Amino acid sequence: MNIHSLKTEAMSDSQPDTLPAAPPDPKEAREAEILNSIRKTFIEKGFDGASMQDLARAAGMSVGNFYRYFSSKAAMVEALIRLDLAEVEAKFAMILAADDPFEALRFGLHERISEEVAVCEDGALWCEIHAAAARKPEIAAVVFGMEDEIVCYLNHAFALITGLSEADCRERFGAHARVAIMMVKAVAMQKKGGKPVTDGAAVGALVQRIVDAILDEVAAARAKG
Repeated sequence: MNIHSLKTEAMSDSQPDTLPAAPPDPKEAREAEILNSIRKTFIEKGFDGASMQDLARAAGMSVGNFYRYFSSKAAMVEALIRLDLAEVEAKFAMILAADDPFEALRFGLHERISEEVAVCEDGALWCEIHAAAARKPEIAAVVFGMEDEIVCYLNHAFALITGLSEADCRERFGAHARVAIMMVKAVAMQKKGGKPVTDGAAVGALVQRIVDAILDEVAAARAKG
């Protein structure tokens, strides 16, 4: 679902108040299980060092069956990013629906930064993925495509907060969105041997203040128009 489709549309009298949830896709559920099972292998062996045989073994599958789900490492990265984007999209949906979207966005970014300080495994995995992106154009396209999506989410939130058009927000605050993303990424990937740095909490608190300054500049546009 695109962030621009989050507005609720009126339903006709003949339609039910709520639509039944779509049944879960068994293939997508299985893909998520496989991705969770191979994270540790990617971290331990590295993106290039982990063979398809290693990854299939970690997932408890034959190589042939593994290829039915993921034809390449690039496909795995794309699936990992799709999972992460689904979580980001759900959080932005809550921000846009909040009584005070600005404070909801601030809280959500603070929460994400705190999570990245505490969770070492995800940071180590993203270090591997970004290192691979520097060498492999197909991985870079997927990684930076994810960042572009998150910029769109932030821009939509900025437009709601300021009352400006999305085109104006892209021009005035596109760099703000990019820097906010850079800050969160930097916290996530600041690990030593898969462990948080000793001053990780202080780094996280400082990044939260930097993000606050970015958001305050955006919010100031409400008064200036």
